[in-house]
Amino acid sequence: MGHFFDLSHKIEDGMITYQGLPGPTICDFWSREYSQQFYTEGTEFQIGKIEMVSNTGTYIDSPFHRYADGDDIAGLSLKNIAMLEGIVIRKPRDEQRRISMDLLSGMNVAGKAVLFDSGWDNNWGTDSYFFGHPFLTDEVAYFLRDSGASLVGIDSLNIDDTNDGIRPVHSILLAANIPIVEHLCNLSTLPDSGFYFQAVPPKIRGLGSFPVRAFAFTP
Repeated sequence: MGHFFDLSHKIEDGMITYQGLPGPTICDFWSREYSQQFYTEGTEFQIGKIEMVSNTGTYIDSPFHRYADGDDIAGLSLKNIAMLEGIVIRKPRDEQRRISMDLLSGMNVAGKAVLFDSGWDNNWGTDSYFFGHPFLTDEVAYFLRDSGASLVGIDSLNIDDTNDGIRPVHSILLAANIPIVEHLCNLSTLPDSGFYFQAVPPKIRGLGSFPVRAFAFTP
């Protein structure tokens, strides 16, 4: 029957994904009580309303997030975000923040979703999540680009080091039309390989990032 792995954080009213960006506001547009006036007795519906920045929860970055002439969320190709063969790269649970090439030696990443399990998702919902997160080096980004990775994801605050404004990993991968998924979770529950990964957002024009329900499936 196979097995599904949920790899996304819940989006909840007021939660903060990234310090400096507001949390979402989630409320009724039509409450069930309000809707009763439009239907026969005993029939009611809820219509919700959400206001949020596009970088909320577990989200995908398209090239437009970094480049004005890049594909936006609506322009993402399904072949790069759906039913991808996946592999997990495990970062040791140590004080080293940099995820470097020594973890990818001999790895075949061509056409795959390459997911980095750092364990940082264990800090989700705490102040610790926002400081000292693991990140990829630009050397790793060049390797993933040159080796033909289809998508790259991480269970961390950011795939880049946020202590400066350079953001080389975003720049390298998104220039090559390789989508990035950040704030994943539960990667430790996945096998190293032998699964399929999916992170599909709504087809929205004019946005560079948007939340996804990321998941994996083992046949």
